[in-house]
Formats: sequence, structure tokens, C-alpha cells
Amino acid sequence: MKYRPLAITAILGLASCGTQGRRFAEAPVIRPNEVADFRVLYGQNCSGCHGMNGEGGLSVGIGSPVYLAIADDATIRRVIQAGRPGTAMPAFAQKAGGLLTDTQVDILVQGIRDRWARPDSLGKDKAPAYASSNPGDAARGQNVFLTFCSSCHSQDGRGGKGGSIADSSYLALVSDQHLRTVTITGMPSLGAPDWRGNVPGKPLSDADVTDVVAWLVTQRTPLLSQSIPKGGSE
Repeated sequence: MKYRPLAITAILGLASCGTQGRRFAEAPVIRPNEVADFRVLYGQNCSGCHGMNGEGGLSVGIGSPVYLAIADDATIRRVIQAGRPGTAMPAFAQKAGGLLTDTQVDILVQGIRDRWARPDSLGKDKAPAYASSNPGDAARGQNVFLTFCSSCHSQDGRGGKGGSIADSSYLALVSDQHLRTVTITGMPSLGAPDWRGNVPGKPLSDADVTDVVAWLVTQRTPLLSQSIPKGGSE
């Protein structure tokens, strides 16, 4: 008789385990195209290149307030959906060969905006436009580079504490738009300032950005540059 409490406890324990097993088995299965949690979608599809908090890493910091001040929702949506052919940015929309539904793309766009945009972060500063509306002057761009960029990347852009950004291998992996975007937003995770911080009190103008990108583009070798799209990777 003295063992009866133990027997009852064991029976209750087995019954409890069986109940938990049934509950586990009955848990709803969420299909990949039904995932609607921004954190899951971003973590699985974006964080590897753009950082867990949008801070950047292998590519642009899409959570940067500067980036979100110059790129509107339509631009971000277009890049996520279609990617950038010829670069490391793939297409994520199902209609472009990816895995995400239009609804999931919208969740990403809205989540990026809601979490990281700070509309007042630039104050009275006006950032250069996201996209260039005029062709650049490469000759002038070289002078812009020497003034604003050479202290970190050396005079020919192939060295210095900021690394080589005029190397053909690097330029073959990124687009003209990528170069423009990072010139404006900087790469804070790598210590690169935005368009205001290269020369104290002397921000880059829209024309400066356009021209320095035009000069960088001339540093690509013709063979490598054939596959580089103008639109660019973010």
C-alpha cells in the first residue's frame, strides 16, 4: 500500500505526456507562404546581407535612417521583388522566381519602414536624391574623389584604411546605383560616413555624388562591366 501514491503519480505523468504529445501533434503547421511575422521574414531573407537590425554588413544598411529618407516604399518593394540581375541581390517575389508572396513583400517593406525610419533624423540637411537624373562627369568626379574620399581609400581608390573601392573585382559585383547609395548613406557598420561626414562642414552635393560615381564606373574593366546593370543592387 505504501507504493500506491507512486503508482498514481506515474500514471498521471504518463497521461500528461500523452496529452502533451497530442497537443504537439495537433499544433498547426504554417506553410512558408503563410508566414506573416516580419521578424521571421526579415531574419530568413534579408539579415544575412543587410544585418539583423538593418545596420548593413555585406551590403547597404537598409535600416539606416538616411537610406529610408532617400528610398521610398515603391523603390524598396521593387528591389525586394525583382532583385538586381548580375549582382548578389536575388529576386524574392514568387512572380520573379523567388519564394515570397506579394503580401510577404509588403510586410517586409512596411516593417523596415516602421522599425527603422526616423523622418526627423536628417534635421535641415537635404540628402542627395536616391537616383541620378543627369549623367555624371567622370573627370570632375575624380577631383571629387580626391577631395572627399582619398583620405580613406587612397588617391587611386585602391587602398587606404577604407579599403579598395576602385578595384575591378569589387566593381564587378556592384551596380552604379549601389555605388550611389553607399556614397550617400555611408556604411556605418564599416566606419564609412554618410554624404555629410567626409569633409567636416562640406557635405557632398547631388552633382558631387553623380560625378564621383561616374568616375568609379570608369574604373571597371570593359569585360567585367558588360554584365553590370545600371539599376544596381542594394
